Amino acid sequence: MHGLRVVPTRRHGRERLYVCLPDGGNVAWYDREAARVNLLSEDRRDEVLQALRPFVTGPVTVGPPPVPTPAELARLTLHPDDDLAPNRPGEALLVALEREPAPAHRLRPDPRRRALAAEQATGAALDRLDGAGWRTLHSLPLPGGDRLHHLLIGPGGLFVLHVLPARRQRVRVTDPLVALGRRAPHPLLRRVRADADRACHALTAEVRPVLVLVEPAHVSVAAPPRSVRVLTDRELPELARTGGVLKPADVESLHAMARDRATWQRL
Repeated sequence: MHGLRVVPTRRHGRERLYVCLPDGGNVAWYDREAARVNLLSEDRRDEVLQALRPFVTGPVTVGPPPVPTPAELARLTLHPDDDLAPNRPGEALLVALEREPAPAHRLRPDPRRRALAAEQATGAALDRLDGAGWRTLHSLPLPGGDRLHHLLIGPGGLFVLHVLPARRQRVRVTDPLVALGRRAPHPLLRRVRADADRACHALTAEVRPVLVLVEPAHVSVAAPPRSVRVLTDRELPELARTGGVLKPADVESLHAMARDRATWQRL
């Protein structure tokens, strides 16, 4: 017996099979999507291929790991406290609710809970696009206490998404006003455009604004808003159908820049 074991993992939408020694050390990994076996030790080439034989389908490239790209090197050198990629959808709201929970006998539900549920639902939908070459960042902090709800980067370009919880309510959009239920209209689209402008400045790339309405009962738009795309949470997969704007290397480079806290502190 060769003594090697195969451990399947899935990270960032990519499936990998790691070949490990009995003590847990890695000697190789198989990237199914790239059809490549990356060897850390050429001396174990035959043993690795024997261990992977039941899992490999079709021709594969075998060799040492490719040289890291500049984006990968930037990610590896980023301090954990400055890496925004682990942020959960609604991260800022989660922290706020933990620090200042609502009174136990509140008559009305805490609006922060509704906002959190909407951002979590949107974040889950966006994260499902990861396997199609898209990258998502959540709850990006901006100077002055503001934040971007979500940033989506992929073949179709960059999108800043602002989330509005609208469960079972009618939404009327008359640029720049957005009216939710019986509430007075609010110039929300100005905020959505401003978020995109700040992201554009930080990343030195075109960023398109999107307003996401979560679970609305009905949506009426008087006229297509200038530059802002209005979608419901069910329509989010439409963003993945766009392409031809960014190459995979550009996506990774912009993602590496956007996940760095320092990128947003310069605004």
